[in-house]
Amino acid sequence: MMLTRLVVAFALQASLVAGFQPTSLARRHSSLKTLSAVVVNTPLESPPSTQPKEGMLMDLQGIAFSGLKGQALSLKHEDFPKAADLRAVIPKDCFEPDTAKSLGYLTVSTIGTALCTAIGVSMLQVLPPANPLTWPIWAAYSAVTGTVAMGLWVLAHECGHGAFSKNKKLQDAVGYTIHSIMLVPYYSWQRSHAVHHQYTNHVELGETHVPELSASRGEGSLGKRQAFIKTFGEKNGIRVWGVYQLFMHLVLGWPAYLLIGATGGHARGMTNHFYPEPLTTPDQPKKELFPGNWKEKVYQSDIGIAATVAAVAAWALCNGLPQVIALYGGPLLVVNAWLVTYTWLQHTDVDVPHFSEDKHNFVKGALHTMDRPYDKLDPWGVIDFLHHKIGTTHVAHHFDSTIPHYKAQAATDAIKENFPEYYLYEPTPIPQALWRVAKGCSAVEKRGDSWVFVNEGLEDKL
Repeated sequence: MMLTRLVVAFALQASLVAGFQPTSLARRHSSLKTLSAVVVNTPLESPPSTQPKEGMLMDLQGIAFSGLKGQALSLKHEDFPKAADLRAVIPKDCFEPDTAKSLGYLTVSTIGTALCTAIGVSMLQVLPPANPLTWPIWAAYSAVTGTVAMGLWVLAHECGHGAFSKNKKLQDAVGYTIHSIMLVPYYSWQRSHAVHHQYTNHVELGETHVPELSASRGEGSLGKRQAFIKTFGEKNGIRVWGVYQLFMHLVLGWPAYLLIGATGGHARGMTNHFYPEPLTTPDQPKKELFPGNWKEKVYQSDIGIAATVAAVAAWALCNGLPQVIALYGGPLLVVNAWLVTYTWLQHTDVDVPHFSEDKHNFVKGALHTMDRPYDKLDPWGVIDFLHHKIGTTHVAHHFDSTIPHYKAQAATDAIKENFPEYYLYEPTPIPQALWRVAKGCSAVEKRGDSWVFVNEGLEDKL
């Protein structure tokens, strides 16, 4: 599998989430046809499969197209449905967690991770991890174990959203334990992730994968990308840039986010998930990441992290650092890579816009989330099963994060059936989509009411 191979490579280099709009469906379809008659359509020299849909609301010069073909660029702010309209079409049962079923999925992920770990422990006798000749095998072990363990991360994520159980003590105990073992401060992340859901695709207040705002195409990340192209040539330069972005995101991205708020909201300044005060003065002090009682919860999260760090340090002192890296560090890097892959691809592509305060609202942000074909990542859909379909039902999850993963498909089907023009499904295979996003999603500039990724002259290279 290409994505798994890609994750392995990065682990080696590091040693390493009936539509009843006030108008009827017929009226909504009619409004989109009307739009196509009044907006600008700029021809692009691109393959037919990437030609934009009719109805674009802006000048398309320099905008590349994903498998969405510009669908997200053809939606008018005032036409988005209300939250009540979306909720009305989702079966009511979808909002009710089943504790026994949640515990059943937890058991599956726990047993799978435990079996992988047991195999790893048995491998120590014949494949000493301190020997460089064994590192490729340990890298493969990390890829498999980390992929299985990602299922535990997803379930802890459901605990943070209140989708695991109505028993809050049980739910927080499960989430706190799993996330602490994976060096994720549970309550700190719970708060920042809730902010991410509230401000999805908001260019100032979004949380995680907020793009850089382009003041000039020769500065910032666009300037760096152009420097790569100038140094290595257009064809190779954009590829080197893509590799650089993949490394920065998949290997360094998650710890950088926890430590300095990398890719977090520009308006909040620099943040840290282990210390609740802003590290720099925020542009909007009233929107700081950890207000009020959340400051105490950050410190409560630190207790679990400190316990895990102490246990890992003691393990390394007793059995050596190579063993810790082989059995814990490598798989954890892969879990982190999966996490970043999901969050990055669910909210980012070359023709998916972001919005300023006056053109953003919760439903609009949720409906600029994309579902992707993780079920086709392997021939049997094993990865999608192991990861509890977090990537194939992410739109419904972003609309209401209390929907348990085992009911998210029913909610997804309802949204897709009743609001088809607002439901975003990007069909590009995951490895190719990841490669396109790495190369083409550097910085955004204002176009009409939206902020869109700039790729002028590179449309056919992505």
